[in-house]
Amino acid sequence: MRLFRWILLTFVLLMSATIVSGWSAFGAYRFGPGIGTSPSSLLRAERMAASPQMRDGRFVNEEAMRNDYGLMLRGLFNRSARSVPDAPLPVVTDAAASAPDAQQFEVTWYGHSSLRVRVAGLQILIDPMWGQRPSPLSFVGPSRWYDPPASLDALGSVDVVLISHDHYDHLDQPTIAALLGNPANRHTRFLVPLGVGAHLEHWGVAPDRIVELDWWESQAVGGVTFTATPARHASGRSLLDRDATLWAGWALSTATQRVYYSGDTGMMPAFEAIGEKLGPFDLTLMQVGAYDPAWPDWHLTPEQAVAAHRALRGTTLLPVHWGLFNLAYHAWDDPIARLTQAAEAQQLTLATPRPGEAVVVGGATHDVRWWRR
Repeated sequence: MRLFRWILLTFVLLMSATIVSGWSAFGAYRFGPGIGTSPSSLLRAERMAASPQMRDGRFVNEEAMRNDYGLMLRGLFNRSARSVPDAPLPVVTDAAASAPDAQQFEVTWYGHSSLRVRVAGLQILIDPMWGQRPSPLSFVGPSRWYDPPASLDALGSVDVVLISHDHYDHLDQPTIAALLGNPANRHTRFLVPLGVGAHLEHWGVAPDRIVELDWWESQAVGGVTFTATPARHASGRSLLDRDATLWAGWALSTATQRVYYSGDTGMMPAFEAIGEKLGPFDLTLMQVGAYDPAWPDWHLTPEQAVAAHRALRGTTLLPVHWGLFNLAYHAWDDPIARLTQAAEAQQLTLATPRPGEAVVVGGATHDVRWWRR
């Protein structure tokens, strides 16, 4: 009985530490998808309830999502011996490229799915992840392999923050807090899928700076039109808020160029519809990592990313969602090795910048196999 009491006490203390550490990071739906009484909360709830993607209080995909929990468990004991790099990666910390004209996109990849886009006088951050771990806890979860190639303050004023969904590797509370703490960002606008704005409000973002969109809805900022696109994935930041918010990809377009960002998604017929309605795309930013047969519909494999790129009518493919954390069981460079092989077989143009390296859409493709070195 004495041993049992000590075990119980240890468990309670660990759970208490977890709740205290992750309380703010859990976001607005810690106890499930509740509804506040503020005008913004009531409007949000009304729009969410009216969404074609909402069913019985939860957002759903158009296709079923498969999981093999037995394979998940076995994968924990069969993780690749090369799940993390065995040498430092060649991070670029002094990139200073500039878009050659007002309408041309310049894209900088900072590892995983963190991106900076500069176009039409705007500076846009996509799924910025400057935190140490994609986790609500500072002491649990995979740690990043290198420091951010650029500090948030060094980037200067951010005009738009674009979020694909509320998982920790895409919506990072410490990064949002750092952006809010910079006076240069007092006018930053946050474009997010339905429901995600509640997290931002909970962390101190003013409601009038948040735009929440359903699939196929658009918002113009300056000379750029942002359109939320369908994705096949899920959402949630705790055990109680599964699929309480929507997930999406994004299409960014100017008068002369178009860029597509997949967010996290599995393979889906909607890629063709996106390509027909919003394409063709000069550049696609495609998720290629964190796949496994245990969750075949949650993320694209590299070969599926190539097929999706073709369905989207893309010209150049830049792979994301790899190269910073390993959130699956495969080798750290398996996504990029398989992608380059599939792209060569299909004669596709790749852009493979090093972390922190800028790429100008329509310029040099930066197809350098740096990971092999």
